[in-house]
Amino acid sequence: MSNPPDYKFQMEEKYGYLKVINIPELIESCTDQWFNQTLCHVNDSVVRVGIIQGEFHWHKHTLEDEFFYVIEGRLLIDLEGEMIELKPKQGYTVPKGITHRTRAPKKTVILMVEKDTVKPVGNE
Repeated sequence: MSNPPDYKFQMEEKYGYLKVINIPELIESCTDQWFNQTLCHVNDSVVRVGIIQGEFHWHKHTLEDEFFYVIEGRLLIDLEGEMIELKPKQGYTVPKGITHRTRAPKKTVILMVEKDTVKPVGNE
């Protein structure tokens, strides 16, 4: 599955251990409509920030769960037959194997926690 042409993935860890993670600085410097930055590792998982607007494609992760937490904006998570709406300070976990799609009607900032083996575009 190929990356959407306007989605920027930064899979290399930006901060690592024993560093202050400055989310407002990342938001301020972001000029991309879809941006995903790996912030740090926690055991065998990664914490990523997403700055998004628009919709992503339908996909699933066969081996990994995916957690979303909204910092600002509004995130819609489409599941087969259901739509979840998250507002700031709300989170949701999509279990492995569940086909889903994320959408943001306006600029939205989210944190994601997932195993470090996950492919953000999905593997199916």
